[in-house]
Amino acid sequence: MSLRTRLTLGLILLAAAGLVATDVASYMSLRGFLIGRLDDSLNGAFHSLTTELPVGKTQGVNPATITTYEGGVIPGDCVQVRQLNGQVISSRCLKQYQQATFPPMPQYPRRLGLPAAPSPRAGSEVRYFTVRAVRGGGHYRIRSSIEKGQPNYALLIATPLGGVDGTLHRLLLIELVVTTVVLLALGALGLWFVGVGLKPLVAIGDTAKAIARGDFSRRVEQADERTEIGRLGALLNTMLGQIEAAFQAQEASELKLRRFVADASHELRTPVQAVRAYADLLSRAAAAGPDDLEHSIDGVRQASERMSALVDDLFLLAHLDEGRPLAREPVAFDEVVAEAVELAKALEPERPIRVAAVQSAVLGDRSRLRQLVDNLLANVRSHTPPDAPVELSLTQAGTNAVLRITDHGPGLDADSLGHVFERFYRAEGAQARTGGGSGLGLAIVLALAEAHGGTATVSSREGAGATFTIALPLAPVEPAAEPALAAEPVAAQTLRNAGSPQALAKGER
Repeated sequence: MSLRTRLTLGLILLAAAGLVATDVASYMSLRGFLIGRLDDSLNGAFHSLTTELPVGKTQGVNPATITTYEGGVIPGDCVQVRQLNGQVISSRCLKQYQQATFPPMPQYPRRLGLPAAPSPRAGSEVRYFTVRAVRGGGHYRIRSSIEKGQPNYALLIATPLGGVDGTLHRLLLIELVVTTVVLLALGALGLWFVGVGLKPLVAIGDTAKAIARGDFSRRVEQADERTEIGRLGALLNTMLGQIEAAFQAQEASELKLRRFVADASHELRTPVQAVRAYADLLSRAAAAGPDDLEHSIDGVRQASERMSALVDDLFLLAHLDEGRPLAREPVAFDEVVAEAVELAKALEPERPIRVAAVQSAVLGDRSRLRQLVDNLLANVRSHTPPDAPVELSLTQAGTNAVLRITDHGPGLDADSLGHVFERFYRAEGAQARTGGGSGLGLAIVLALAEAHGGTATVSSREGAGATFTIALPLAPVEPAAEPALAAEPVAAQTLRNAGSPQALAKGER
């Protein structure tokens, strides 16, 4: 059965149990009250009787006579006198009121079962019980007693229960009708009320069906948090929002993965084809002459280097995606920036580069931090004219070291601005100057910044250049060194000099 049917049926059964219990209690209470009043009337009839009993007389003597005083026994009552051994001395019924017929005799029991001691209230041994009539299906209420001074004789006064039975039958009929009507009305009202209460659950079911069909934007409506179902609906809406966000993230991830695989395949196909082409040339150049052979070998080497660089970049991104920790040691970030600027000036002597840097130490991997700055400057070389000036500034803001690199190139349009850090993304016309890179440089910048606990952002206006901002956490300030450790800065200075522009010029990078 449905929940609605079960709730309604349970409500009806509970109400039926309560109504039946009330009906039974009412019936029994009224019956006891009416029987009690009838017993009182039998006591009144007893006190109005005059009985002459054949005390001490022998068998064959006329039986005792039973007479009534004026206004005595109720019409229809029956009176019997018997010995305790069961022999009936006298038995008669009074005529019905305003009728000439005698009522049917009650079925007197053979044994009375009277109490052994007189009743304090009646002064005699009294018992009340109910018997059937000899015909007609009626009932009698009987008072039996042994009078004081007459221990061998019992007096039984019986009165019909027609009035009591009629009253009880009418009560029973009324209770049956009222109970039936109440249960039917309660069932109809319960179906409506439970239906209204379960309407939000039906809405939740409809929402679940819509979501199962693929409509992840559906939500449970009218989620009133003052009710249990409303709170359930609100929680479902929260869960559905998270599921929708998860599906969207999964779809975006799958889209990025498909695009990544496609772009990586495209990027790797070019050097692989070059290697195959140069391998074919090598086979032909071996017989043509040493010049063609050397040219083919150089081509294979260049294609291999390009493919190796692309694979290295992909390998680095894969490691960063896995969350593998980088080295964590204090690094003089201002010196790393200076080294990267020196290399950029050596590669493009004609480009004006202005640097304003304060001493800043960050926690991280020196070689990766250098790669981060080199990639940013390489991006400037790829997308701006060779004479476009570049400004670098390294400042401190709170607990971060902030590096800003501003170029005066063509800038980025609104569509490209949100994709510059995506892998293999290259803005339109990005290959105009250098023949195009792999499209992984800025993606590596973002991954390295986040791996160091920092951020990477970009701001630009089309035609007004672009500004890349890198924020990295500063290294904690260490206490002053003890005199015994005074030689340590010298070793650190020697290590830093190993990566200076002069060392790079000697091939010691």
